[in-house]
Amino acid sequence: MYSPFIYVSIFLLLLFVPLLAIRSDNDRRIGRIRSTLGVATLISVLIALTPYNALRSSPTHKFGDSAISRFGCSYQMMQYAPLLDCHPEKGVDSCWCSNANAMATMAHCYETMNSKKNSVELFIELCETSYNKTVTKEEVLFYLDYYSRAAKPVDIHNHSGPLNAPVRLNDSITLLYKNSYDQFLGNYDRSMVYGGILVGYWIIVCLLAAMGNWLRIIAPRLVFGLTGPVSNWFRRCISLPATGNKRKTNEKPFLKILDMLVPTRAETLILTGFVTLSLYLTHKNIHYYDNDPIFQDKRKALLRYFAVRCSILGSNMMPLLILFGGRNNFLQWVTRWDYSTFITFHRWVSRIVFIMFFVHALFYFLYMIDPIKQTTSKAYLMFGTASIVAGAFIMVQGLLVLRRRWYEAFLVLHILLALAFVVGGYYHVETLYCTWFYYYAGVIWVFDRVIRLARIASFGFPRAEVSLIADECLKVVVSVPRDWEIIPGGHVFIHFLKPRWFWQSHPFTYTKSHSEPNTIIIFIKVKDGVTRSIYEYLKAQPCKTTYMRVAVEGSYGEKTPAGKYDSAVFFAGGNGIPGIFAEAYELSQQPFAERQSIKLIWVVREYKSLYWFYEELMELKNTNIETIIYVTRPQSSSCFEDFDLRFSMKDSHLKKKYSAVRDEGTSDNLPTIDTIENTIKTELSHIEFREGRPLIGFLVGTYLREAQKSLCFVTCGHPVMVDDLRASVVKHIGVEKSKRIDYYEQLQVWA
Repeated sequence: MYSPFIYVSIFLLLLFVPLLAIRSDNDRRIGRIRSTLGVATLISVLIALTPYNALRSSPTHKFGDSAISRFGCSYQMMQYAPLLDCHPEKGVDSCWCSNANAMATMAHCYETMNSKKNSVELFIELCETSYNKTVTKEEVLFYLDYYSRAAKPVDIHNHSGPLNAPVRLNDSITLLYKNSYDQFLGNYDRSMVYGGILVGYWIIVCLLAAMGNWLRIIAPRLVFGLTGPVSNWFRRCISLPATGNKRKTNEKPFLKILDMLVPTRAETLILTGFVTLSLYLTHKNIHYYDNDPIFQDKRKALLRYFAVRCSILGSNMMPLLILFGGRNNFLQWVTRWDYSTFITFHRWVSRIVFIMFFVHALFYFLYMIDPIKQTTSKAYLMFGTASIVAGAFIMVQGLLVLRRRWYEAFLVLHILLALAFVVGGYYHVETLYCTWFYYYAGVIWVFDRVIRLARIASFGFPRAEVSLIADECLKVVVSVPRDWEIIPGGHVFIHFLKPRWFWQSHPFTYTKSHSEPNTIIIFIKVKDGVTRSIYEYLKAQPCKTTYMRVAVEGSYGEKTPAGKYDSAVFFAGGNGIPGIFAEAYELSQQPFAERQSIKLIWVVREYKSLYWFYEELMELKNTNIETIIYVTRPQSSSCFEDFDLRFSMKDSHLKKKYSAVRDEGTSDNLPTIDTIENTIKTELSHIEFREGRPLIGFLVGTYLREAQKSLCFVTCGHPVMVDDLRASVVKHIGVEKSKRIDYYEQLQVWA
């Protein structure tokens, strides 16, 4: 255990517990303090509980020159032990620090392997720590002098009896022993350093991302002034575009079953750097020396060295692997990268880690296949095998085609397999090396789960109003605690607390209710599974509404820095409107909104697609948001369906509105497409309607010309539309020499 953290944990608990009972008018501030202390306490407790096996294999543990010298010299001198009067019954090793001739020989061996000053200190350390023998510096120097005067060369095959003098060692053989043990033991030390370099690579990447993204919040004028050729080239060719042509959020087909999500060009370069560095560090400073006294077989030596290197490099990455895949990843706040970016990194890091562990397992199998090398202890091999098998299944079941077709099954199986992967790895190395990394990988996983449960518990389990509205959409109205922060553009994971579904959670963006304080609205498109079951239930309910206990985890995500720009264009498609609307609406309520141009563009298939979000569109009347809705199939006859559900049917005056529309219809008292279209345009007169698909490139160019100095696009919608908008923004970087154009993507694609 890290004992100092026990006292830290107690101190933090004494601060945290009293805050649980405090209620004040400033609940949000108290809530933040309470959350911060709670997180700090949890981290402190988990660190304090670090087991001894993990402590002794922490990243700071090294064999170092001391162990290399000790084993190298002891192994070399063991053949001379009888000549130095060092016998097994007397304890051969202890002879190195008690027998004058043995001490002189050992001191010289240490001197040959190390610098003279360092060798004296290492020899003193050897005697004190290994044999509880106190030796002074003067004594060591005396024995070195004694060696130079009295040491005699010996042929062990033609010499019998005690030598009564130090053995004159062959210095070239001594250096060979040093090199051999440097490869054998030093490989562990270097592997730990190289693993730290891999982790450091990601730290540097995250710091650079944080610097670039936070500057847009802290110093927007500085960032907006970066419109020179170098800055424009970097954003046009490196940081913003998709890796290939357009595909980023839209999957790239490959051999039908190997469809993939392609990272951005910046993400691809980051991952390429990581893979290249991993390959380089896998073989760096691994050599074989002829006549190696430890491994006479070069093949077996290299198998052992590479197996060790891969295991330690992969183990170093385990905590980051789990961190990148967690919802409560503090690096999201540090870097302002979204969850889907970290999931992309999580997938590729996991692939590299699995390959390293697979190479480790394969090379050790080839190394140990000789019966002489078989170990009598099989348990750690079984755990290692279980871990590798679980990792192999993760590689297969993580394919995009399987994730999307059976997501719930994928999620449950992925969690179980990941648990087997980490736990199996922990017990595989429990008595060996690297336990620290597996413990802290588990700590990160436990931390994520505890925080998720704490978020749910702090939110409570309110009764939410669940309604079936137009276009097979569910509207969930949930009251939130006073200290719960509503994040425009954020998302939550919601559980419907019914026996069949409570364990499932799904992410949805939400909007703030403008009629009820401390209330959010979640819109859910009906698909298969939970939502289809709720849909069937609501169809039979009065007013198609019911009340249901829910658990809400969140809020996650960050709003974009759109408020820092002279012009902001919010571009939504289909069901991507809630988060985009929430951020645009919140921006329009800010004091500086009058000085900013805010545009909201929504692309829908037909007029029926408006009904489920109709009341929110009405809220735009009293804002300065310039709203345009593109209807790509305006003459669709399905606009008759659900027309009466565009407003809540619980309100009688809205029923009268619908009746009035019916009266304006044809002789058989049925409205026509034109009647419905005119009614919509009248009720939403503050919105401009355009029929057909938007010319995205033309719109980007037009809005860029209209902008004063800076323009940003914020988008969420169909992946094809989102990718087209990204590509158009990239093409227009640098077109207006003195204007800054940026792009923010709110579409979260991780499955």
